[in-house]
Amino acid sequence: MVRIEDGVIEALEERARQIRRHIVESIYHAKSGHPGGSLSATDVITALYFDVMEHRPEDPSWEDRDYFVLSKGHAAPAQYAALALNGYFPVEDLNTLRKLDSHLQGHPDMLKTPGVEASTGSLGQGISIAAGIAAAMKIDGKDGHVYSMMGDGELEEGQVWEAALFAAHNGLDNLVGIVDRNRLQIDGCTEDVMCLEPLPAKWKAFGWHVIEIDGHNMREILSALYQARDQADKPTVIISNTIKGKGISFMENSLNFHGKAPNEEEYHRAMEELGD
Repeated sequence: MVRIEDGVIEALEERARQIRRHIVESIYHAKSGHPGGSLSATDVITALYFDVMEHRPEDPSWEDRDYFVLSKGHAAPAQYAALALNGYFPVEDLNTLRKLDSHLQGHPDMLKTPGVEASTGSLGQGISIAAGIAAAMKIDGKDGHVYSMMGDGELEEGQVWEAALFAAHNGLDNLVGIVDRNRLQIDGCTEDVMCLEPLPAKWKAFGWHVIEIDGHNMREILSALYQARDQADKPTVIISNTIKGKGISFMENSLNFHGKAPNEEEYHRAMEELGD
């Protein structure tokens, strides 16, 4: 069991706050984007990029790196902020999100953005790509891990479950799926659109090791990710219970900000809530 120091938790929580500020600011300047699902995913993405994953911003193609595939590609602003704060590209570039000629597209583009491992956005495809990468790493004798974050609404895609079957069948214990379980999708509550529960039992039935956490509790996040890293013989899925729009009072649990940028008044209010 890895001991998690209080100072590590505090540093990661501060990083997450900074990332949330960049999410709001970049989407505001773009006048377009998906703040709700980006904000709910922030804490897990922070833990991955600033503590758990082995990666080298100065050498994005380092052969022995861990991989992160954002299957819920519309949450790209969270990943972009983490990449920028790690030094993959200048932080100033974040405010070019969705602009013409920017390397920061509305959804991740591996041909344009340093550190992006897969072009995603078509829901269901990212976890399949991640499973393929994990299988290739096994073949090549690599010791790293592949992490892939899915939206809970994304689990309505059949392709997700094909990938889940493939990963379990091939014993991909180097694959870690993360479900951002904020319980809202563009059309409403996930349980009204297409009931997912009992979600842990479904993943277990598909042959995965299952961990459930509070996706905004940094200590629980790190503990789960460390546990997943030590799992043998089967893939792991972390069901991360989150709040859509987390960190901004008027965005939390609101469908209005699934795919809408804040206006000027909302932007200033959000930035005030997130602090300097």
